[in-house]
Amino acid sequence: MHLHTMLVLKKRFIFACCIILFSNVNAWSQVGWEAGLWVGAAHYFGDLNTKYNLEKPGEAFGLMARYNFNNRVALKFAANYAVVSASDAISNNPFEIERNLSFRSPITEVSSQMEFNFLPFTHGSKDEYFSPYFLLGASVFQFNPQTYYLNRWVDLRPLGTEGQFKGKEYYTLSAAFLFGVGLKYDLSERWSMQIELSGRTAFTDYLDDVSTVYPDRRNLFLERGNVGSLAVAMSDRSLSSAADPGINKTGFMRGNADNKDAFAFLEVGFLYFFGNLRCPDISRRK
Repeated sequence: MHLHTMLVLKKRFIFACCIILFSNVNAWSQVGWEAGLWVGAAHYFGDLNTKYNLEKPGEAFGLMARYNFNNRVALKFAANYAVVSASDAISNNPFEIERNLSFRSPITEVSSQMEFNFLPFTHGSKDEYFSPYFLLGASVFQFNPQTYYLNRWVDLRPLGTEGQFKGKEYYTLSAAFLFGVGLKYDLSERWSMQIELSGRTAFTDYLDDVSTVYPDRRNLFLERGNVGSLAVAMSDRSLSSAADPGINKTGFMRGNADNKDAFAFLEVGFLYFFGNLRCPDISRRK
């Protein structure tokens, strides 16, 4: 097939998809806002959870508002809060067990996503009252990795645990690509619920404060001044170093900078629809 013909077919396909998605798919297509809240669980995946272990879910909740362009396409905005954590102690990887790091981080996020319903979804309809959907979007979030040490939570970023110079530490504000699937179900003419699983691929590798290699202990101690001893202790908590403090791990692998961190939300939400309802009344669910 000639390249020109392929390009023409591709353009026609994209145009057809746009027509299907953004036009009124039937005479009862709904338009309007809905808003609500959700609760659920959060999981982290990264250098301290390379095997996608799901043993340590964190609390998560948020507020959301969705604008329905029709009964196929919607745009959702959300403000979310979650806590993620992980520990080498529950790993079955010998390297991770020996490394012996752990962390938690609160996450505050704002996100937007496009939602595409597989089936027509219309509030108040007896036929179009549920639909699976998929979503694509982006988010901006703030995080703060901490670890538990001597009966208190210690902020890790200010310690420069991988040898970062003062003022050159990683940013705690980052962005992420957002993707996932969900199910919408109409509870009444105004109320609906959703179950959604959404993942985020972050632009940062420091959600867990782990990314590259062990720094030189002496340089780290001198760079961090009055918290130098704490910085050294938090940088290398490995079992071998605890047994023999004289071991020098400078330049040895601490994390994998090639893979960015990720996190996911599993949520159950309830929303109230403010737009115009489908009519006539005979078509509404009882």
